[in-house]
Amino acid sequence: MIVLWTDGLIYFLVVAAAVLAVYMSRQAHMRRPLHKIAASPVAMASLTLLLCFVMIGLADSVHFKDGDSRGNEAISLLDVACTTMRKHTEKTYSAPFSTHLYAKETIALDDGTTRWDYPRLQYGGAYLQNPEAEWAGDVFKKTLSAFSKGAGLLLMILLLAWGDKHEQRRRLSRSRSAIAVWVVMFVMVSGCYTLFSLSAYYHVLGTDKVGEDVFYQALKSIRTGLVIGSLTTMVMLPMAIVFGIMAGFFKGWVDDVIQFVYTTLNSIPSVLLIAASILMVQVYMSNHAEDFNNLLVRADMRLLFLCLILGVTSWTGLCRLLRAETLKLREMEYVLAAQALGVKPAMILFRHILPNVMHIVLISVVLDFSSLVLAEAVLSYINIGVDPTTHSWGNMINSARLEMAREPIVWWSLAAAFVFMFALVLAANLFADSVRDAFDPRRANV
Repeated sequence: MIVLWTDGLIYFLVVAAAVLAVYMSRQAHMRRPLHKIAASPVAMASLTLLLCFVMIGLADSVHFKDGDSRGNEAISLLDVACTTMRKHTEKTYSAPFSTHLYAKETIALDDGTTRWDYPRLQYGGAYLQNPEAEWAGDVFKKTLSAFSKGAGLLLMILLLAWGDKHEQRRRLSRSRSAIAVWVVMFVMVSGCYTLFSLSAYYHVLGTDKVGEDVFYQALKSIRTGLVIGSLTTMVMLPMAIVFGIMAGFFKGWVDDVIQFVYTTLNSIPSVLLIAASILMVQVYMSNHAEDFNNLLVRADMRLLFLCLILGVTSWTGLCRLLRAETLKLREMEYVLAAQALGVKPAMILFRHILPNVMHIVLISVVLDFSSLVLAEAVLSYINIGVDPTTHSWGNMINSARLEMAREPIVWWSLAAAFVFMFALVLAANLFADSVRDAFDPRRANV
């Protein structure tokens, strides 16, 4: 088994999130907003979709050596699940569900003559004897069969989950939030099962310039988006919380120094800082090639460093919010009473200030996640993001620039990246709105 830096950090975040969830569920003041989130159909539907993305990202974060290859090539559990898509590469572009290449070539016939036509694909629909007559019916039958099996699988899960006839579970199963969860699960399970089944026979989202399956690229890009959003948040949060609370509570020269630091950092164009940092990493890896002899390790190190740089440049906004909130809280009666009783400042910060700013932290974290996913796409588009060998939606959009300029237009790479990124960002934003409404003290009685 191969453990990359980002793999270890991802599973550390999973454990930390589980511990935080248990801790929050045991706190009386946290139960009301958590129950409010659980009662919201939009929140639970978006959370279900986010968890589906997380499961795919976690499966792509378990790496081990490929027994079928001769070198140090590493694959993940997702690669094993997508073996057919990973290995069935074509010569070049092909449209979704196509049986032929997207461009005409000179085809050598059996009688020695040649013909200018669209060549058959090596894998996509290769079993069809007469694609023009058999293709539509074959796609319909296989889609219907796969969708039925996926729906049956979900129905079996539903029966197992709700087999108990207890009245409380019956009420929960009739609630709007539970219905929303099952609707999303129906779409995801049935849809994913259908797409994975069809991928054994066709390239459901087409292929790119080198013949790689676009659906496989889009699935592999999920991990990159999640890593950028989660690890960057992990880097950003400690600095924002510590500096924001300290600046607001102690004021004086401490406040002046912290304000000077984040004001100076904001005055530096973030794109230039990121570009310079990525260039430094590339120079370091070139000078220490013996330590980075694996393409996966090199790409992982660049991804990790990109998360560090984004975290360093994105903590200032949350720090300002926490400073302003702490300035208000330090004048509250319970804080003044604690100071009058001689309670140490560290204890006041930990027991009185920090719990009362956590709603801002939670809201900001969920809101910033989607912006960080979009930031990766923008940075990769201008070639200062993740490594070009890393699967990411930004790299897919970057490669689609030239594809959109050719004739005929190759649109499916851009469309696939847009749909997957749109689904993740939309789910994150909807969940962020629900978290904001639940934890905002001004909406406590709404």
